[in-house]
Order: sequence, then C-alpha cells, then structure tokens
Amino acid sequence: MTENSKFTADNKAAWNASATYHQATLNIDDIVAKLRDHDHGVFDETFGATLDAIGVRGKKAVQVGCNNGREALSLAKMGATSVLGIDQSDAFLAQAEMLKNAASLECQFLCSDIYNLPSDIDADFDVGVITIGVLNWMPDLKLFFQAVAGLLTTGATLAIYETHPVLEMFDPDAADPFTPKHSYFAKTPYASEEPITYDGSSPGKAPVSWWFSHTMGDIVTAAIQAGLRLERLTEYPHSNREVDFDIYEDRDAQVPMCFEMVLTKP
Repeated sequence: MTENSKFTADNKAAWNASATYHQATLNIDDIVAKLRDHDHGVFDETFGATLDAIGVRGKKAVQVGCNNGREALSLAKMGATSVLGIDQSDAFLAQAEMLKNAASLECQFLCSDIYNLPSDIDADFDVGVITIGVLNWMPDLKLFFQAVAGLLTTGATLAIYETHPVLEMFDPDAADPFTPKHSYFAKTPYASEEPITYDGSSPGKAPVSWWFSHTMGDIVTAAIQAGLRLERLTEYPHSNREVDFDIYEDRDAQVPMCFEMVLTKP
C-alpha cells in the first residue's frame, strides 16, 4: 500500500464511521424541498450563479466528492442531461440513493477512490464540479487534478467552490481564535480521531482521518499542470464550511473565507 492509498483508505473508514451520525441528523424532507422548489437546488446563491453562467442544462455533469448526493442531484434539478456523483464512502452513497428516490431525480453514483477510478469510466463530461470539503482530503493535488481532468471532454468547464487556504491557519475552538495557530505553508497532514461533522459537535471517537493543507499556489499550479486553463479565480469574505467558522465573517480586518475557480479543458 502506498502512502497516498493509506491516507485515502483511512479517510474512507472515517467517513463511513461518521455516516451513522449524519444519517441521524439527515433532514430528507428539507433537502427534497430545496431540490424541488429552488432553482439551484441546495447550491447557495454564489455558486448557483456561477453554474448558471457556465450553463448546466443539456450537458453531462460530474461531481467529484459528492458526499450524500444532494449537490449532484441539484445538477440534475438544474437540467443536466446526465449526472455522475463520485465518492469513496459507500455509506454516504447509500444516503445519496435515499435522496435520489425521495426527490425522483435521475443521477448515477459511483463508489471509488478518485486516485483509482475504474478504467471503463466515462471521460466525456461537459461540466465538472468540486465543492467545499474535497481538496483538503487529498494527499496529492497533482494526481487528483489529473484524474479530474481525465473525466472531462475537450471544451469542458470545471467549477470549484472551496474553503480558502488562509482559513486553515485559524482554529475557531482556540482560546484566541483570531490569532493564527497554523502555518499557511504547513505540509504535515493533520490526524484526527473525531467524527467528521458539519455542525461543530463531536459525538464520540472515530477511525483516524487525515486533513491536508494546500496553499492557493498549490491548488492553482496543480490544476494548470493537469492541462486545465484558469479562466477565473474569485475570493469571498463569506463562509461555506462548518458553523464554527462563522465567527470570522463580517470583521473589520476580513480574511478570505472561500473561493471559486473556473477552469476549462482546452
């Protein structure tokens, strides 16, 4: 087993172990209502507008790191002719199938490590999507973007909406959460045995998971080296991650909290 495959295998086990907690707090009715009633499904206004500008309707779309499928289903809601959601957690994809059936939307899901995709997978998607909480689970950005680029057809667009690397410097649970705790250039992966949750709670202990810090330079360079062309990089002062980080919004000295990258495959 390579070091990368060990990290991804550990992360799969941690996500699967955390799925029980997410299942207990999963509000299917609320998600289905958003998928039915909102133009952009569960996507927020910022990323919804970006996807509108790219154009999803009538195209083949793929989401890498789709979790419980709510965003992949949102792409179907927005008119994609076919959607594939990829995630390595079979426990979360079981939730995705539940949401798919409840929402009556067409979407396919694939359980796979992005570093070890099936050889017969489609490689002709028009739109690729990566959202919050994907890049920092990846031990090797270069190989990650190569795999993502390999899913896209010529002329395709990849849209990324992620947490800003600067935010990784801060710990909202620290005694002084506004003083940087971590180096922006940290390269050692962070190991955690807490369940992976979105609401700031820690209901118990879970298998070890690994979190990787990447600079903005790391991210942009890896995407370009994978043959993708950068069309736009936009940084935002709002949060699109766990509620713990809301304390960093609306500050006089505001840090960037999330970003969008729009790339195309020449």
